[in-house]
Amino acid sequence: MEKYVAYVSTYTMGDSHGIRIYDVDMENGRFMEKDKVEITNSSYISISHDRRFLYSITDFGLEAYKILPDGSLELINFAPINGMRGCYVSSDYSDSYLFVAGYHDGKLTVLKILEDGGVGPITDEIFHKGLGSVAERNFRPHINCARMTHDNKYLLVADQGMDHVNVYSLDKNRGKLKLADVIRSELESGPRHIKISKDGKYIYIVHEWKCFIDVYKYEDKDGIPYFEKIQSISTLRKNSTQGTVASALSFSVDYKYLLSSNAGDNSVVVYNVDQKTGMLKTNFCLPISGTYPKDAELFPGNQFLVSLNHESDTMTFFRADMEKGIITMNGAPMKIQQPNCIIFHKIKA
Repeated sequence: MEKYVAYVSTYTMGDSHGIRIYDVDMENGRFMEKDKVEITNSSYISISHDRRFLYSITDFGLEAYKILPDGSLELINFAPINGMRGCYVSSDYSDSYLFVAGYHDGKLTVLKILEDGGVGPITDEIFHKGLGSVAERNFRPHINCARMTHDNKYLLVADQGMDHVNVYSLDKNRGKLKLADVIRSELESGPRHIKISKDGKYIYIVHEWKCFIDVYKYEDKDGIPYFEKIQSISTLRKNSTQGTVASALSFSVDYKYLLSSNAGDNSVVVYNVDQKTGMLKTNFCLPISGTYPKDAELFPGNQFLVSLNHESDTMTFFRADMEKGIITMNGAPMKIQQPNCIIFHKIKA
């Protein structure tokens, strides 16, 4: 049986260990704590595309780790981002650059990746400008996500405050960005996270405030990006709780399913993904037995599901039956302080 570890990032209130490493019990759908890493307020983690390095947001910038054969982490270095704490980090598909999204200051930061996997110097900094649509909160730019298209040509940057996704072309030699297009979302919808289909042809954008996912068909024609909206689908159940916001967005390892989660309603929604058309069909939307499911993931193999419940300080585990469209509780909740996001990583057995 394939062997995995799970990395879980957390805030650190009274505990200095912001990343937890778990051995994954693939037969029984549970975690066993393996190790913990001392880091302050790891709000988001990401693994390089060659699966050799892990990058984490911290209060003071970015930290880079080498992933050891057993899944343990070895610190490489730390680098400042010349701004407030980021909320999202990802790399381009050649693992040459890192992109950090700044929610608090509306700043997008590009940093060089060094040969040893460490975080290098800043190559570009862009402050989003303007006034958004929701006066109480989103009156200024809030960047929530920055993710490259699979052809490594364009960086998609979700600005929740401005209700749009900026599309930047990347100068791969200099690490500089240039605005190429803007994908405009519905007013007061709050685009939060972006995922891309395995073949790179379809873009999925979850909108926090209005709880729906937009699906776009993407292609590059002679250096010009084109995005065509083909679907908009709710993340909610019928009769869902008032004051609900959408949070997570994640693909199953095999890209057959897309997950989102709803805070307030405290539910997880799983969609079947049509591999040819990119369209989504709701499989189920069910409660997760916790408060504020900030992230949720299917285990590799799609037989189990885990929900990271940020406000109830728990991870809850479920057996998943995709044929019947149901999940059933799988053991007691696991205590963990303010979990933020999770990544499964395959290791050698």
